[in-house]
Amino acid sequence: MRHNTWRTSRVGRLAGEPVEYDQEYVDARLAGDLGQAVYDRRVELGLSQGELAERAGATQPQVSRMEGGDTVPTLPLPRRLARALEGSLNVAIDEGEARVTFTPRAA
Repeated sequence: MRHNTWRTSRVGRLAGEPVEYDQEYVDARLAGDLGQAVYDRRVELGLSQGELAERAGATQPQVSRMEGGDTVPTLPLPRRLARALEGSLNVAIDEGEARVTFTPRAA
């Protein structure tokens, strides 16, 4: 999405007008939200990226790219990450919107 298109969308959204979201924007936001959820939980548990990667059967660069929002992993990796992070990774995808939350398992 070019800057001028984003700016026009933002102005319309602030004015209460319905806004069509560019699919690339939605995908990028999902990647960023997923990475942030994994990062927050990893830090909460006091794990390094390498330690998380080892627990999840991944590599440290995979964890780094995902936390940075550079990539959206295929489904097996988030499942392994959720197990390694001792909780549930929840992704809700709706038209023009996606939400990612992490729910720790009860102790």
